[in-house]
Amino acid sequence: MSDENRGREFGRREILKMGALAGMATALGGLKAFGSSMPASVSTSAFGIPIAKPMQTVRIGFVGTGGRGTGLVNQLLKCKGVEIKAICDIVEANAMRAHDMVVKAGQPKPKLYTRGDHDFERLCAEEELDLVFTATPWDWHVPVCMAAMQNGKHAATEVPAAVTLEDCWKLVEMSQKTGLYCIMPENCCYDRLEMMALVMARKNLLGELVHAECGYLHDLRVQKLSGKREGPWRLPHTIRRNGDLYPTHGLGPVAQCMNINRGNRIVRLVSMASKSRGLNAYAAEKFGPDSPQAKQKYALGDVVTTLLETENGETITITHNTDSPRPYSRDILLQGTKGILRKYPEEKIHIEGRTKGHLWEPLDSYRAEFEHPLWGNLQSESQPVNMEESGTTGHGSMDYLVVYRLIRALQTGTEPDMDVYDAAAWSAVSELSERSIAKKSQPQEFPDFTRGNWNKRSPLGIIEA
Repeated sequence: MSDENRGREFGRREILKMGALAGMATALGGLKAFGSSMPASVSTSAFGIPIAKPMQTVRIGFVGTGGRGTGLVNQLLKCKGVEIKAICDIVEANAMRAHDMVVKAGQPKPKLYTRGDHDFERLCAEEELDLVFTATPWDWHVPVCMAAMQNGKHAATEVPAAVTLEDCWKLVEMSQKTGLYCIMPENCCYDRLEMMALVMARKNLLGELVHAECGYLHDLRVQKLSGKREGPWRLPHTIRRNGDLYPTHGLGPVAQCMNINRGNRIVRLVSMASKSRGLNAYAAEKFGPDSPQAKQKYALGDVVTTLLETENGETITITHNTDSPRPYSRDILLQGTKGILRKYPEEKIHIEGRTKGHLWEPLDSYRAEFEHPLWGNLQSESQPVNMEESGTTGHGSMDYLVVYRLIRALQTGTEPDMDVYDAAAWSAVSELSERSIAKKSQPQEFPDFTRGNWNKRSPLGIIEA
């Protein structure tokens, strides 16, 4: 069955099987439409979104403690009421490094799971945990999250949550079936400018939004070809896939400003890719023109451009560029009927009636009025527990804020800022862009992972703490 028809067919099948009452529950987004019984630790919102009941302490099992995973463990250890009870990694030295961080933070020794690729399954089955967090390579995100939810644990995964539409649907359906969270904590939603942009959007400073630009533009040639860190698992995706492989860093913040899954949705996309030259040119210079790296055929175009259309008539342009010499950028831009905001290469804004002439002005002049309260209240708390561990500073505090908000939602029994529908929608751009490019930029219809509930949910508000 095509992914475009999957949600529609699922609803038809369930209504026929379970009768009119279940059909009504499906229309309301209720979990009972999926034949599940709600865990005692979970309640639901008005539209069937699972909400964990408050817990004083959040017990965590962490899977994947390389550089990124170690950085996130570092941030979690700064959150009050967090206990890291178990660590899993296929490299024992990585697991021990995270183990030592936990102990140094004054917590009991976590149990280690280092028996191989699937030892996370034993962790999920044996440990008494509330949340399993994974920072593994991309292909393992879905298996870890599925194992967590199947064993009664909430799941959180690094980005992207999934690389295929089929896996996006798996996460959505398992979360609905179990009533457990499956969250992709997109840290870039908590960067300072992006949160300020959300405040500006909510206060109508830019007017009605009509267009946005975003992306992931990051020179990863050294990482991909070095054979170290992310290279061994990231490079195979570059070799075999041509599409936007990493859409969520840019799309997440823009999607929140445009109320995607909360009064709006993405309806279709079209993508195209430039030729692939960057890695071959770099490899020829670095390793020689006859080296295997220089002769390798890379499917990924150097610049992938994707255009999204929303139900409410906005457009979003996403750019993916990881094989070119360039400064880092997420290319953030928001255009409204009253003004425009841009982040890279510098933060600037133009507001009709406030900005002189047709010029840009520095965004700093608006910070006192539109600073997001999370940054004002919590920035002082976001210094790393252990600066020497993995060299992380939490990406300018946004890593701390993203884990803080997830932990806070679990502790207070409130709806999280991001949910499984966001994880699926933001990640789905990858395969859909691949499909569009493979079909010579043919438009691709976007699945509705909420099955119609996008229009019944309230937009994300301005969070105070």
